[in-house]
Amino acid sequence: MENELTLKRFTDIRRELGYTQAEFANLLGVSNTTADIERGRTKLSGKVVAELLRQFKINPLWLFGESEQQYLETSNTSVIPKVVTVDSSDQENMVLVNAKAAAGYPQNIQDASWYKQLPAFDLPIPEFRNATYRGFQVEGDSMLPNLKPGEWVLARAVEHIDDVSPNKMYVVVLQDAVLVKKIEKRPNSNNITLVSLNEAYPPYEIKPFQIQEIWQVSSKITFGEDATTEKGLLKQLQESMEELKSQFNKQHAS
Repeated sequence: MENELTLKRFTDIRRELGYTQAEFANLLGVSNTTADIERGRTKLSGKVVAELLRQFKINPLWLFGESEQQYLETSNTSVIPKVVTVDSSDQENMVLVNAKAAAGYPQNIQDASWYKQLPAFDLPIPEFRNATYRGFQVEGDSMLPNLKPGEWVLARAVEHIDDVSPNKMYVVVLQDAVLVKKIEKRPNSNNITLVSLNEAYPPYEIKPFQIQEIWQVSSKITFGEDATTEKGLLKQLQESMEELKSQFNKQHAS
């Protein structure tokens, strides 16, 4: 008979992740349902333990009651860009992901050819040279008053989930959505809390493995009405760049 604590922990993981017994069985390669495992009728196989570790970073020692650390290597979840884009002379450039493209971004995140359909810019500013940047269009009003729907943010790639700071804004790419949020990590919790600036939206918790990429917002660009064409966008981006340059220069001079 499995240890009761192990069964409780196994069941808790399934509920915490929000799966039914049938869905969880399907994910873990168990036939039909996990009900028999949860009732202690079927032994928890090594294969299931291995899948829990592989898919959800569940610490096997925690599962068997020999450790209090539920997740292994949470901080090693890679949030680095899955694809880096370059221009014709092999210089890294900045791709702009508009609201429509953002809908398909999580699914196409590893497909280098998908990025080619998006407008891309080269930024001749030294500060943008030694890091990977991407532009994202803001959808929805969850970051009002700071970001309005339709505005753009320029954001720098973050390598490590541990590098996030609670007072900055981030573009968080989940498995099924691209969101602009603040990120908080609560002490003694492996979960990540996503916080909207608009108080009408309550904060919510996610697991680190649900995050594909994180980009730190470095500046926002408000494009006017004529930015709907690529040319208009380009022109306004260049104007914004000039403005950014002078901001950088002021910051570095002070």
